[in-house]
Amino acid sequence: MSRPPGSLLAVIGGGIITALVLVAIFAPLLAPYDPRAYSGRSLEPPSASHLLGTDGLGRDIFSQVVWGARASLVVTIAAAALSVAVGALVGVAAALAGGPVDFVTMRLVDVCLALPGLPFVIVVAALAGPSRTVVVAVIAMALWPAQARVLRGQALSLRERGFIRAAAGFGEGRLQVMRRHVLPAMGPLLVTGFVGGASVAVGLEAGLSFLGLADPDTPSWGGVLNRALAYRGLYFSTIWAWWLLPAGLAVTLAILGFSFLGVGIEPRLNPRWRAAHAAAAAPRPRHLGDR
Repeated sequence: MSRPPGSLLAVIGGGIITALVLVAIFAPLLAPYDPRAYSGRSLEPPSASHLLGTDGLGRDIFSQVVWGARASLVVTIAAAALSVAVGALVGVAAALAGGPVDFVTMRLVDVCLALPGLPFVIVVAALAGPSRTVVVAVIAMALWPAQARVLRGQALSLRERGFIRAAAGFGEGRLQVMRRHVLPAMGPLLVTGFVGGASVAVGLEAGLSFLGLADPDTPSWGGVLNRALAYRGLYFSTIWAWWLLPAGLAVTLAILGFSFLGVGIEPRLNPRWRAAHAAAAAPRPRHLGDR
């Protein structure tokens, strides 16, 4: 029996994300020091007491990277979940309402999609002030329009199904139809949307932290990168290898993990992918002139 497409990528991505989640959960046990406290001399090289050395203020870098996993994943998961929730609410409601409501809503979504995403996120975060709540909100604001567009398309397909028409015929309101029938049927697509949004949210969270637009009191991978690159003598010695590189690799690993997981599970969960793959794999009809 052949292995489903993308199953290996799903296993690799799931393994990476599981490892990062475990690091985030057990950060108090894994980190030997308080990431905000001074625990040694300035710029100590890696040693048994400081596995990744210390930064310019004498704080343990390994502890900052470990605790940064918790901060980054909390923001990533919250922002991705919020974007899927808002996108599902807007997209499904527009599809079920139809008519002028659907038209106006989708034009607003088109306007949001036309806005430059990264500059928009940076400007809003800078105006709102640095905090974790603001970072979650602005990332979700950048991601939900694409989610709404995809989920509306699936809701339009489901609206014509027999069980949806039967539920409406028995007197159920639109909210009941959406909550009890449409959203459960869209579960696989919601999962793929969440994973895809998380892969983007990781990079956005790291970027906002790097620019100083996140909570400065919360250890984060972007914050580690910011402090490392602000040190003028970073590249005049091997300091970059144990100060800059670990946090950068952590961000890259998280993005790859969510990306691999999304690519791996899409063939199983996305009905559009399955339909397109089945159509491409279907044998072409033979004509009389074919040999």
